[in-house]
Amino acid sequence: MGFIDEIKAKAKADKKTIVLPESMDKRTFDAAEKILKEGIANIVIIGTPEEIEKNGAGYDLTGAILVDPYHDPNRQKYIDKFVELRAKKGVTPEQAEEQMVKDYMYYACLMCKCGDADGVVSGACHSTGNTIRPALQLLKTKPGIHSVSGFFLMEVPDCDMGENGRFIFADCAVNVDFDSEKLAEIATLSAESFRSFVGAEPKVAMLSYSTMGSAKHDDVTKVADAVKLVKEQHPEIQIDGELQLDAALVPSVAELKAPGSTVAGHANTLVFPSLEAGNIGYKLVQRLAKANAYGPVLQGLAMPVNDLSRGCYADDIVGVVAMTAVQAQQAE
Repeated sequence: MGFIDEIKAKAKADKKTIVLPESMDKRTFDAAEKILKEGIANIVIIGTPEEIEKNGAGYDLTGAILVDPYHDPNRQKYIDKFVELRAKKGVTPEQAEEQMVKDYMYYACLMCKCGDADGVVSGACHSTGNTIRPALQLLKTKPGIHSVSGFFLMEVPDCDMGENGRFIFADCAVNVDFDSEKLAEIATLSAESFRSFVGAEPKVAMLSYSTMGSAKHDDVTKVADAVKLVKEQHPEIQIDGELQLDAALVPSVAELKAPGSTVAGHANTLVFPSLEAGNIGYKLVQRLAKANAYGPVLQGLAMPVNDLSRGCYADDIVGVVAMTAVQAQQAE
């Protein structure tokens, strides 16, 4: 059974309610039909009757909850919650109402905040920023977490590295500026995500162009300091670094460059030192090794919200909905 089939099975075992706010895109309805037929999740689609009729024509939406943001019985509840959450920013009821109907992502996040849904998937026709911004404003981050990061679950065929060819790569999608504290936070969240999705013990490698002090530079020190922070704050996490990629993955290289490390040569969770490195790294593996790249999956939010590529297919939306549902299970 492939990774995404395993995730779908987990999602089906404890069905969650996931909101799809992009009723302006036919892929939303194609995906919703597949999700409902497979029984992966309960689906909410936000849109006016005109939007749903125009873009959802021909799709079987039996079982979907269709929410008209202009005539929803819960509309006032969401307006009140919006004003409460953004009171310090001076948001008025009129401004809240306007924002909710102008951008359905806000409506979707308010549904989650009020307990009427468990997660949101968006991004087929919106940027990552427009997906994350409402979530940060209304749902916030988990207690003790300062920023959101994004990972890809990589599934590499015919690979004896990682966890039978499965890895988490982070951060590949969100943060531009990394310091030691942020790298440590990304590593901690990525370890949790690996355990949740793969069901195995994470072995976290903090990557660099240096292994255990073989090079001297502030960029190297930043990674080494992040390792120290994780070990101090989360001694239960298996983590090591700084490590070059070959030392992280290849046992024979690890023996030479990082002897005695329990992570080197066996890493399955790779934390990159910059967004450039992470984004380039996952795309190299995806294209050259013909790997499946599931994501970017967001981590660190108080409730699960996930982004899509604007070039995604309906099946991609189905997979991300399944992963979001599993995140919602774990949040409980």
